[in-house]
Amino acid sequence: MVRSEAATVEEYLGELPDERRDAVAEVREVILANLPEGYEEGMAWGMITYSVPLSRSGKTYNGQPLAYVALASQKNHLSLYLTCAYGEREQEFRAEFEATGRKLDMGRSCIRFKRPADLPLDLIGREVARYQVDEFLALTAAARSTR
Repeated sequence: MVRSEAATVEEYLGELPDERRDAVAEVREVILANLPEGYEEGMAWGMITYSVPLSRSGKTYNGQPLAYVALASQKNHLSLYLTCAYGEREQEFRAEFEATGRKLDMGRSCIRFKRPADLPLDLIGREVARYQVDEFLALTAAARSTR
């Protein structure tokens, strides 16, 4: 899929072929079921995002809400971006994922997959639930202060 210009999650899902829509919807359900209060679902950068609203985070370096999780349908795979599994948490997350027997295809915070069965959805849910908004804001501020 070429980068989506959809303004809403519903529009985005409507653009996807049935198989992709079903896969994205299944992972989206896991995210929504585990997402701590205070994050907002929306569209940014051509994908579904779960972010800290600017009213809560204050000004950001790019003027956009602070992304926590994102979900997208790419040309050759689906992508799940977990900023909560990046940095200090990355090695532990990788070990937990690989302990499930599934193959992990992960960049920095981007997990590439073909279908939801490629993901340990219980682990994904726990990772999404990991940080309340205030904790995530504190981690982000600490990471930026060390640069």
